[in-house]
Amino acid sequence: MKQMRVLLTGHDGYIGHVLLPMLLDRGHHVTGLDSFLYEDCGFAGQEAAPSAIVRKDIREIALEDLRGLDAVLHLAGISNDPLGDLQPAATYAINHEASVRLARLAKEAGVARYIFSSSCSNYGAAGNDFLDEAAGFNPVTPYAESKVWVERDVAQLADDSFSPTFLRSATAFGVSSRLRGDLVVNNLVGYACTTGEVLIKSDGMPWRPLVHIEDIARAFVAVLEAPRPLVHNESFNVGMTSENYRVREVAEMVAEVVPNSKVTYAGDASPDARNYRVDCEKIRSRLPAFQPQWTVRKGIEQVYEAFCRHGTSKEEFLSSQFIRLKRIRELQTAGALDEMLRWRVAERPASAA
Repeated sequence: MKQMRVLLTGHDGYIGHVLLPMLLDRGHHVTGLDSFLYEDCGFAGQEAAPSAIVRKDIREIALEDLRGLDAVLHLAGISNDPLGDLQPAATYAINHEASVRLARLAKEAGVARYIFSSSCSNYGAAGNDFLDEAAGFNPVTPYAESKVWVERDVAQLADDSFSPTFLRSATAFGVSSRLRGDLVVNNLVGYACTTGEVLIKSDGMPWRPLVHIEDIARAFVAVLEAPRPLVHNESFNVGMTSENYRVREVAEMVAEVVPNSKVTYAGDASPDARNYRVDCEKIRSRLPAFQPQWTVRKGIEQVYEAFCRHGTSKEEFLSSQFIRLKRIRELQTAGALDEMLRWRVAERPASAA
């Protein structure tokens, strides 16, 4: 296996904290690039460190940041629908415009591979049928629209010297030292563990494909190390076809795992327009090195054990420590971030300087 020089954007985030050590363990030289919006969120712990760190907003990446690299693995961005809805203009600027600009700069710098963290939320309001990668897009949020537009625009850059790949991950779950509590599995487990209620905020009927963050990380590694013809300008649904569930089915599993918990519905629970099931056979057949290892049931057990081990309280779980939207609002209220989610230099915390 060739050892590569890799730029991992968003290395300090939820998935980045799991993908980074995998890359290092396989001998790759990894430069991490992050704006550190979520520094100190989640669980504290001794972490693997990149070979080099660039503290920078992805909108500020320069050509010199990319020279000499073999690949860019692009995780950084607005990470979910509620945060994407907070300031749609910032979502499009970060997730779409900056991602396409990064790809163009990478191509100009001679970087051969660009692996983009896309999303199955691209399929949006899609009904109950299983969708493979040829299915049409029907995004219903700025977050999902931004992912669709990156795929569209970056695909046009592909040529004999520049090879993009688009990893459409299912909804993530699982433990990371930057654990997020605003993802459906983690959220249901967190509520159950800290309140005794498995709180569903919709009518529980939408379908969701679900995938553990370790398996998302394994997909990035498999694509990075795959022969170019197998992944050149290709998209892949990331997960396992067997791990599509209705939200209420996930809630029932949580209630089975977390002692003395019961499924409840929020008073304002309503239907969710986001409804999609995906077929993940393409990545399984095309990239045999990708071997997902986690089911939702195992992930629920892992997340429950983590919350118990750390003694997480209801107040902590519902705070900015685990909820990305609350963290951003907290920084904005403190004057540390502007409305476009850029650090105000004078107000930036010393730990993120």
